[in-house]
Amino acid sequence: MIRELVDEQGDVADAYVTLCVHAGIAASDVICCASLGEHAQGENHDEAVSLLAKADKDVAKHLRTLLNLKTKAGYSHTPATLGEFTRAGRAAEALVEKARRANMSTDAQ
Repeated sequence: MIRELVDEQGDVADAYVTLCVHAGIAASDVICCASLGEHAQGENHDEAVSLLAKADKDVAKHLRTLLNLKTKAGYSHTPATLGEFTRAGRAAEALVEKARRANMSTDAQ
């Protein structure tokens, strides 16, 4: 929604990337819970990516992408680039879509 409403992506790039990071983390938790019965707990990003890779190796790369952008978008004075803005959106969309499918498959059971 934010991506569609902004006139200049640079105006909200960091906020958008941060929202994508949070959406990706939440989606990863859904995927892990649906597939493995557990989700990552703690601050170690590598452990979270490794756990997600056990559930779905292909989407784990998207979480890695988002987590690599987290510090810059959330804590740096350097704004996210257009490329980072785009990558974050794609990564979050992939994770959220996979979480939707994982959730639907558990609902069907």
